[in-house]
Formats: sequence, C-alpha cells, structure tokens
Amino acid sequence: MKISRLLLCFYLLLLSGTAFCRVRLPRLISDGMVLQRGDSAKIWGWAAKGEKLTITFNGKKYTETAGKDGKWAVMLSELEAGGPYEIHITGSNSITLKDILIGEVWVCSGQSNMDLPMSRVEERYTDVIANSDNPAIRRFFVSKKCDFNTPQEDLESGFWEPANPESVLRFTATGYFFAKSLYEKYKVPIGLIHASVGGSPAEAWLSEDTLKKFPTHLETAIKFKDSKYLNRIANHDKAVSDAWYSLLRQKDKGLMDGQKPWFNPACDDSDWATMNVPGYWADGPLGNVNGVVWFRKEIDVPASMTGMPAKLLLGRVVDSDKTYVNGKFVGSVSYQYPPRKYDLPENLLKPGKNIIVVRVVNNTGRGGFIPDKPYQLSAAGHTIDLKGPWKYKLAATMEPLPPKTFIEWQPLGLYNGMIAPLLNYTIKGVIWYQGESNTARPREYQKLFPALIADWRRQWNQEDFPFLYVQLANYMQAKDQPYRSNWAELREAQLKTLSVPNTAMAVAIDIGEWNDVHPLNKEDVGKRLALGAQKVAYGDKSVVYSGPVYKSMKIEGNRIALSFTHIGSGLTAKGGGDLKSFAIAGADKKFIWANAKIEGDKVIVWNDDITNPVAVRYAWADNPEGANLYNKEGLPASPFRTDE
Repeated sequence: MKISRLLLCFYLLLLSGTAFCRVRLPRLISDGMVLQRGDSAKIWGWAAKGEKLTITFNGKKYTETAGKDGKWAVMLSELEAGGPYEIHITGSNSITLKDILIGEVWVCSGQSNMDLPMSRVEERYTDVIANSDNPAIRRFFVSKKCDFNTPQEDLESGFWEPANPESVLRFTATGYFFAKSLYEKYKVPIGLIHASVGGSPAEAWLSEDTLKKFPTHLETAIKFKDSKYLNRIANHDKAVSDAWYSLLRQKDKGLMDGQKPWFNPACDDSDWATMNVPGYWADGPLGNVNGVVWFRKEIDVPASMTGMPAKLLLGRVVDSDKTYVNGKFVGSVSYQYPPRKYDLPENLLKPGKNIIVVRVVNNTGRGGFIPDKPYQLSAAGHTIDLKGPWKYKLAATMEPLPPKTFIEWQPLGLYNGMIAPLLNYTIKGVIWYQGESNTARPREYQKLFPALIADWRRQWNQEDFPFLYVQLANYMQAKDQPYRSNWAELREAQLKTLSVPNTAMAVAIDIGEWNDVHPLNKEDVGKRLALGAQKVAYGDKSVVYSGPVYKSMKIEGNRIALSFTHIGSGLTAKGGGDLKSFAIAGADKKFIWANAKIEGDKVIVWNDDITNPVAVRYAWADNPEGANLYNKEGLPASPFRTDE
C-alpha cells in the first residue's frame, strides 16, 4: 500500500511537472490569425528550458530550442499571401493552429475615434454591414489594460475573428473601412490588431525609455509605479463618485418614496415647465445647474406602429440618462458621447397616448440634449419626430462632480499593457487616430507624436514600417471671425510629422460634425488612410494619396501667392464658387478674412484693406466650416499657416 502511494505521488509529480513545461503560445498566435507575408513573420512562445521544438508550416520544417528562460521563437520565411493553412508545433506536447492566412497585418491604435465600432455607425452603413462576409479580413481585439511597472509579455484575452454581418459590428469602423479598401485593391488578406483606448493621450502609449525625453510625463509614470499611490488615487476617485451619486439619488425628488415616481405615466406633471428638445436647460430659467432634471413628452401613436418592435432615438444626452416608455425602463447610457438607441419590445407602444420620460443626470457643464441629432420614434416604416416642446422639472441640484484621474490615461500604462505584448508579432504598419486628448498641449505634440512613431518602430525592430494617421476632424461651433485655435495648432503638429519618413496623413476637416467629437463618417477616413497605404506601404507612385499641402509663399505687392505639393491633376474649389476659410494679416498679425483664387497651381490671397501682407492662414479653426480647397481627385487641403 505504501509503495502504491509513493508511486502515485511520483506519477502526479511527473504530471504536474510536465504540465508546467508544456509548450505554450501567446494569445496572438492562435487559430484564425493573419501572418505578415514576407520573410520575417515570427512565431514564439514558452516551453521547458532547453526543450527542443519542431514547427511545420506549408511544407517547411523549422527547429528551435527554448532558452534558459523557457522562451523560443522562429522566423517563418518566404511567406506568400494566401491560405488557409495549418501550423504544427511539437515539443513535449503538440499544438495545431488552424485556418491561418498570410497577408498584411496592421495595428489600429489611438483613442475613441479608432476605438469606435461599426455598431455605432450601423444605421449609416446598413448595406456595408449586410455585405461584410469576408473571411480574408480579420481582427484581433486587444483587451484594455494598463501597467506602470512591467511591459507585459502576453494579453489577458482575445481571439482572431473574420468579418461577417455579426462580427463586423465589433470591428473598429475606421480599421474596417481601411481593410475593406485595401482588400478590394489588392485581394490580399488583411489582419487588424485593434489596440486603442477612448480618451487616451499620446503619452500613455510611450515606452519608459522614450518618456525620458519628456521629464514631466516620466515623473507622473514613476508615481503610478507605486501601487499604494495608484490605489489611493483609484479609491479616492471611486469614493468621491460614489458619494456624489449616492447624494444625488437621495435628493432626487423624482425617485422619492411617498409619491408616484416621475417615470410613472400617472405622475401629475401639470406644474412642470416646458422647453424645446434638443437644447440645454442652461439657456432657460433653470440656468447652468448640475444635478438631475426629468423630461416628459406625451405622443400620439397610430395603431399601425403598435404590436411590433420599435426603435427610440434620443440623439446624445449630457451627461447620462435613464429612459422610460409608458413607465417601463427601456435603456440607459452612463456618459454623454454614445448615441441613445433604444429598442422597444413589440407590446410596449399602444394606440393613442404614450408617455416618454427621460431622467437626465448632468455632473458638470451644460446639461441637456445635443442639437442636430436624431430624436424620433420609429416602427413599421413610420416615424414620429420627438423634437419640440417637452415638459421638464428639476429634481435635484448638485455641486459639480470633481474631475476624475483617469489612471489608464497616465503615461506609460497603455504601452506596457497593450503594445508591449504585440511587439513580437510582425506587422506591415500602423494606422493611428488620436490627438483630441492632447489639444490642450499642441506644441508639445510636435515632439511627442514623432517620438511615439520612432519609439514603436524601434520597439518592433521594424524601424521604417508605414505609420498612417488621421488629422483631427472639424469639431465645435464654427466662429465668424479668425481666432486662435488649439485644434488648429494640433493639426499643424500632425502636418509637420509628415517630415518623418514613411508616414501619410488623412485630412478629415470636411467629414467631422460640429456637435460630436466622434463623427460617423468613418468610411472616408478609412479610404483616405488606404490611399496613404497604397503610396507608403505598397509603393504605388501613381496614386494621388493626399490633398494639397502648403509648400511656400511669395509676397507680390498686396497679395500673397501660395504654392503647394500634392496638387494631383490640379487645384479646385470644391462645389465651385470662391475659395473660403483663408485669412490674411499685415505686420500687426491681426488676421482678417481674405479673398482667394486659384491661378494655375497656385492660390492668390489678398484683402484690399491690407497693403503690406505678411502671413496667410487657411482653415485655422476648431471647425473650419466651408474650407473648400481640394485637388481635383477630391482630397481636401490640410489646414496651415505661413507664420509661426
């Protein structure tokens, strides 16, 4: 009996040791992956120290021995686009990877405009989504993680999935349209590695070595290396937020016991005031108060819209909402940016009187409903417009919620958590959509952004891979006079980054939305990035991939002649008519609107009130509404200034 027990223990020990030493792969190296074509696609993983491995792929055999740290890697060579293939890895155990494609691999990174999924633009691109079934376009979603101490070697989750009408809703919209455009051009499989975080500034994506060039950011990163400091910040933010919302619920008259809650259709709203939706209550009698305001609207629904599912669109709400129809909760969004799209069950609407109630919580700034967004109820091909008068009542007044320290946005964290695990994976290049969160420091971005590109190229050990990026779109209210603009200055920093080799920029000042930092037109963004890829990544010398870019100026009396690169087959004023959004200044540097006209391959700018002009600016605004200088290929000119 004792011998049997000893043998059993020995056997279990052997099993545990074997399990510990089994060949293991990172999550990126998995079924359905897209490997970069060429001679340097890397397969790597972990095994027992000194363990010998054999990798078989497409008729070739590779051998490797795990190092003292258990790590191993092989470079697959002479890879041509195609598939699907299998990869067999044999050591102490065997692994077979299936459905492998060879093609082009692009990292999609940045902040929310890269993170924005196809599901957010579903109504705009219904046909595109319906026809998205293409196993040659695939994506891997990198789970959001920040780490301030250790560059991570692997990801916590993730898998490769091909595009189809169900999965494509999870794809980055910008990335999908980029991949779709390239696939239609080259018929080569495309793999998208999606690693982006909404609101993230560029410094969050820098390695510690590169942060040494930016001492203030490095100092912040070092603080967050201290787990006690990090936890103290996180706990403090949570406590402040919990206390604020707890007090709000206690003060909210619309939820108080002893009376019918205000979402109840039978609630007496005879003493409620009226305001037009969309709009902000700060513009009315309430003034700029924070807290919670309830809104109610009675609508008449025809019988033809009942007995079937319906969709309620409530544009965008600042900051959060809970929405009820006929007393039933139908949906909630906890922050201001996502569109409110609520599906109503088939039995909720009834013929005749129906009540929609929205509880709006505003924690800072101006609360209300964003203008120029859809506010409607639709069913059975019929639509009821919900814009116009709504009843409203203030339920609780609060002091503004103190700002939160977004830990995931701090320097270094996202690089360590989301980029470091990717560095062994051979890629074609990067597409980048970011900058909104750095607009408070546009001059710093002139150094920060090129440093990020150099950092990633060095860390990937691919020092010249293509880096394609989106210039900030137009946003916020247009102004009637020239003015100083941080958004314009950051676009200038992005423009100057074109001096970095193997880069291209997609101008987007014509496809943004004044009232939404997340414009829905991601198709043109993706297509313009793909044009840049055709030139920078695929060497197509014939493609016109950029709109006009300012080159030089010459003062000719009271006029300034501007020269451009990337004029394609010629300059044009889109839509015809006069050129707009040009401003001119004399020695006093006071800019006023200018006349401008195209003469050959130049633009002539003047204002009869300025006899000795010294500088010109174009589209120099947060929202350069009406800017219309393009080349004849339909690509917009980048904003610029001739002065510093």
